[in-house]
Amino acid sequence: MSRPGILVGALCGALVTAALIASLFLAYALAGLPFVPFQIFDRSARTLPGPVIRFGIDTMVAVIHGLQIGETSSVAKTAEQTMAIGGCLLVGTLAGAAVFPISRPQAGRWQSPGIVLGLLLGVPAAWIAASVEQPSGAGPIVDGAWVLLAFVVWGLTLTWIQSRLAIPVTISEAPAAAEAVRIDRRRFLVRVGGATATITVAGAALGALLTRRSVAAPAAGAPEPWSRSHPLPNADATVVPAKGTRPELTPLADHYRIDINTIPPAVSERDWRLKIGGLVRQPRELTLAQLQAYEPLHQFVTLACISNPVGGDLIGTTRWTGVSLGRVLDEIGLQPGATHLRIQSVDGFFEVVPLDLVRTDERVMLSYAWDGLPLARQHGFPLRIYIPDHYGMKQPKWIDSLEAVGAWEPGYWVQRGWDHEARMRATSVIDTVATDMMIVHQGGATLISVGGIAHAGARGIARVEVSVDDGPWEPAMLRDPMSSTTWVIWRYDWPFRSGKHTFTVRCLEGDGTPQIAAESPISPSGATGLDRVARML
Repeated sequence: MSRPGILVGALCGALVTAALIASLFLAYALAGLPFVPFQIFDRSARTLPGPVIRFGIDTMVAVIHGLQIGETSSVAKTAEQTMAIGGCLLVGTLAGAAVFPISRPQAGRWQSPGIVLGLLLGVPAAWIAASVEQPSGAGPIVDGAWVLLAFVVWGLTLTWIQSRLAIPVTISEAPAAAEAVRIDRRRFLVRVGGATATITVAGAALGALLTRRSVAAPAAGAPEPWSRSHPLPNADATVVPAKGTRPELTPLADHYRIDINTIPPAVSERDWRLKIGGLVRQPRELTLAQLQAYEPLHQFVTLACISNPVGGDLIGTTRWTGVSLGRVLDEIGLQPGATHLRIQSVDGFFEVVPLDLVRTDERVMLSYAWDGLPLARQHGFPLRIYIPDHYGMKQPKWIDSLEAVGAWEPGYWVQRGWDHEARMRATSVIDTVATDMMIVHQGGATLISVGGIAHAGARGIARVEVSVDDGPWEPAMLRDPMSSTTWVIWRYDWPFRSGKHTFTVRCLEGDGTPQIAAESPISPSGATGLDRVARML
């Protein structure tokens, strides 16, 4: 028996696994069925030790920010998805490399080994698909059955290919037959490659098209963002941002997204309910329409990720709309022993916040709209929370339950070693050195505008200062902020001098507390240090 070896097995394993991945992706796009590579990746990320996760996040953010290869949250998600797909492809390749040399298939007897191989990988994959926190809507039984079937077909296909490549050769026929075997195998492998490539390309392309359509721009007649037809509250501010400063209100499409999912959960508004229970007098289940019936609360908010490096882009500002959480809880009533609120998301993420904070700060809100539009799927539809002065890691999206409890417990990221409080660090950033916008001062000096943002959570910014070439700190002009919880746009008009110059910025919080100048990494409490930019002028 002339059997294919490791390399041929690896090649066939890769080809068949690529077709499997594309088929799973198409089924996900068409019917919301599980896309196993992403679910396995998400499950792994939830079970790995905290230090490993923190190291991975720190490294990924540092590489993206250091190499400036794109918007951090988008590049990071793409990297995660690539690793998920690549990991599954590697497993399939190794499976082919292992199976081909050791098994001895015979004509018509490849079915049993294929079923065994499919079950060996399909059972754990089906368990993950059925138990993951993001149900497809078809139910865990259908999810698990589909995944199991897909892997069994994968195993049968792989062992059938092996049986076709294992051609009997007698000793007397060996010289001539060996060449015939090589030619026959080559032709068969070309056909296999063509078939699997067709399935892979067609499945991936059609799946991508359907996925893009599901998040396409709103149809004609759909509501527009609030900001498109309304002036910002500080529209009359006297300080004009330097050319090149980021938009004061972040476009929704550009607002960062960081969460624990390779694909954001898809929540049906029709089936969704906010369950409120635990130590409450009247447990309730509220629809989105019932939450929207409360008097709406509108707030301009700057939100940042705790993984944002100094000068990073994991920060954004928009107009939040929702209902004060304290008002909802007052209506339901809390029992005397309730001290904290456990906020749970549909993806398994959770956080625990003190009820004293909710009672004393009416700005803590359950938000269902950004910039006048319902929350986008990737930003937490149908409901997320806003807690002033805290990083995004403390603020769940896709919320489906609130439970009043009698004691604190560490939330999702706190369990993994991140800061218990996660209070926003004061930060200031240089966005632009506007060399194409020179200003001739009244005294004849040529000025160049340097500009950016400064932010200190809900604590406000009292002052921003700029140093050029490590010289004295000079005050920058501050534009009136949109609210007490948004960043401040600053501008410094610098007397131009040709040559290479280094610009450094620092800020002081509303009460005069200086920004922390000492450098520290993003984990576990958020990065500190001063933003510094060098330019040849």
